[in-house]
Amino acid sequence: MLLNVPELIFLRYHGTIVSIREGVIGSLLGTAVGDSLGLPFEGLVPARARRLFSGSIRQRLVFGRGMLSDDTDHACLTALAITRSPSDHDLFIRNLAWYLRFWGASLPAGIGFATLRAIGKLWLGFGCSSSGVFSAGNGPAMRSPIIGASFVDDDPGLVTMVRLSTRLTHTDPKAEAGALLAAFATRYAIKNPGKSPSSSGILESLRVALGEDITKELSILVEKADKSAASGCTTPEFAASIGLERGVSGYMYHTIPCVLHAWFRHPDDFRAAIEDLLACGGDADTTCAILGGIMGAGLGKAGIPADWLNGIMDWPWNVTSIEEAGNRLAKALESRLPQPVPAIIWPAVFVRNLAFLAIILGHGFRRLLPPY
Repeated sequence: MLLNVPELIFLRYHGTIVSIREGVIGSLLGTAVGDSLGLPFEGLVPARARRLFSGSIRQRLVFGRGMLSDDTDHACLTALAITRSPSDHDLFIRNLAWYLRFWGASLPAGIGFATLRAIGKLWLGFGCSSSGVFSAGNGPAMRSPIIGASFVDDDPGLVTMVRLSTRLTHTDPKAEAGALLAAFATRYAIKNPGKSPSSSGILESLRVALGEDITKELSILVEKADKSAASGCTTPEFAASIGLERGVSGYMYHTIPCVLHAWFRHPDDFRAAIEDLLACGGDADTTCAILGGIMGAGLGKAGIPADWLNGIMDWPWNVTSIEEAGNRLAKALESRLPQPVPAIIWPAVFVRNLAFLAIILGHGFRRLLPPY
């Protein structure tokens, strides 16, 4: 059962009371900030990233500003789908499927191959229960923190929504395990303000949801991340210890342990956690977006560095539109009734995506030049 928003006032950040509304908005904004910071580092090995981007961590995709990729798109479209159907699971997944159909048709840059194939199947007439493909990519984890922030006190609802969201595009049980763990971590961050996160609580929730056999491999990795963070190891050092010294890949069982390591190490410091994870290289926009979604939910907007929020410059998603989407989602959760959502002008999104692609290609060309 969903609780009313006014009843869920248990978040604290530096002594400030933060409502669940701020948790939802914080998750979406945290996702966007992590995404925008990670984009220029996407696919780079750590040493090359350090040479190309020296100095403080900031947005730098275009004219010192940051744009947003598929990670933010997925989180925000999931928020809109929940807003339109906060208590009807079947309607939620149908809404999300239609959003993904039109999103895919707008030619977003960097779309994952599994997600692309699943969207193609949706357009060909496959139903939501049969559109997914066997993959353990990160797509479902992009959508999970906002689900965890929305269903804080509704375990069955959280598990069902993550499962539906995951299987819409990915059917490998590893994808579902990783996505659920991201949602459980988000819920933990919200319900335990000021408390250092521990792997035991979120892993127990995962085992209850999926069973010991499915979750054993991921549990071992996350427990190792917890012990590594407690011993003072940096996230790049942990990544190297599991064979990811050249960057975190887009495989769920590589991404989630590294994301959680950064959270375990810096649970109350958004900036330090993002910087620690960003130093790992690899699939940087996605790893930082997932981490930002988890931590933003627990810290609220107040816990996200203002300079990083101000560094986002994009459309249709930016700080203003994301906050509006979060407010509407909170209203839907409070009333348990569908709420109207902003219309997305998909032809205009297509034009924006062409411009975004040109910028990304420009960055690709820049990487061919020194310093090496």
